[in-house]
Amino acid sequence: MAKLFAYGTLREKDIQENIFGRSLTGTAQSLLGYSIQTIQIEEEFGVETYPIITPTDNKEDVISGIVYELSEKDLELADTYEGKYYRRIEVQLQSQEKVWVYSAVN
Repeated sequence: MAKLFAYGTLREKDIQENIFGRSLTGTAQSLLGYSIQTIQIEEEFGVETYPIITPTDNKEDVISGIVYELSEKDLELADTYEGKYYRRIEVQLQSQEKVWVYSAVN
């Protein structure tokens, strides 16, 4: 099983049901040294704004989110959902747990 830290749309139950076919249950966690910025993505019906994390290296910057346990297949589904504007990276949470999270493509 893989662990994924979600801070944006992946926390929404309707999004989870569309991607994974079910609602997920997770644990609240915090990510230090990152801030949430926004990204503009052109979609079918116009430009939408989405959150995206950016490293700051300042441990006082904190993002609250949820950690979900996912199968490798679920993680691949999440990769497809996040598309070309996000990339999956490994980070260490405040709890010292290492998890995957989606960040900006550089």
